[in-house]
Amino acid sequence: MSPHARDLGLAEARALVQRAVDKAEQLGLRGAVAVVGASGTLITASRMDAGGPGGMARARSKAWISATQQIPSAEHLHRMTTIAPPVAAGFAQASPEALFPGAGGLPVSAGGVVVAGIAASGATVSPFFPADVDPRALSVDGRPANPEDLLIAYALGLPYAGQHGDDGKRWEQRFGDLDVDPADSLGMAPAPPATGQAELDWAKALCDAARDVASRHGVRVAVAVVDRGGDPIQQDLMDGAPAGGVAVAQAVAGAAALFDCDSGGLGARFGPAEAIAALVVPPVLGIRGGLPVRDAGHVVAGLGVGGGEPIVCEQIARAALADA
Repeated sequence: MSPHARDLGLAEARALVQRAVDKAEQLGLRGAVAVVGASGTLITASRMDAGGPGGMARARSKAWISATQQIPSAEHLHRMTTIAPPVAAGFAQASPEALFPGAGGLPVSAGGVVVAGIAASGATVSPFFPADVDPRALSVDGRPANPEDLLIAYALGLPYAGQHGDDGKRWEQRFGDLDVDPADSLGMAPAPPATGQAELDWAKALCDAARDVASRHGVRVAVAVVDRGGDPIQQDLMDGAPAGGVAVAQAVAGAAALFDCDSGGLGARFGPAEAIAALVVPPVLGIRGGLPVRDAGHVVAGLGVGGGEPIVCEQIARAALADA
């Protein structure tokens, strides 16, 4: 047995995210779900169709907190609001991955050891109750269950436990008095496989194609697909790949999508890559490995591969686009 701590494997992490996406679609929610390993490294993340930019970053932050602090992110939030302000500010400065300390993230354990954290956020993924939802779908054992915490508990196969602390109040504001028989509660009922995620399915297939190419060449990498604004749709880190590849894959994908060019040509076309990176909010990196993805001549996404030699990463990305 290895003496070194391990992160959850990609296949297991992807399965958790898929369960969360299935439940979210069943509830009529749109957002992102992220799984971060115990080492603090992103393993996989998916943004549902029309999930909106920004949700991925919030989900990733809460998942990072749960994974590295080994507690629900709600407990971390409580600590940050009760300790001395300079201490809380110091934690945030020392841990930029935890800039959004919201509730809702949970640690993932294996054999009594935390191996990851999972969280969700996004356009309509929140503890607020949707407008057109069956009250029974947001009830567990006759008690209120907010949608964000529900989909994470469902993904992990855990009994529902509210993380935001005000399920009853939110229920009353949305539905009035609670009147759901425990036998009629549907919150933890099986969710059918999601069928309305065309963009996400496409992005996952593109990441799969890149991972397949990398595997055939004996290379372990990180892969990212971002939208035309540079916000991630799908991110994956192959088991055993360099952890830093996650940031590189997203940044080269962002460069390709935002500037409609191969990421390696960013500096030649637009000036010093470092100066350009300072102008845009999504991270961009002017090395090889990122390619624009076009539909009918228009850029719709960026594909990025990181963690290997840049020229090899670019070759993987080109082959993946050809295969997909």
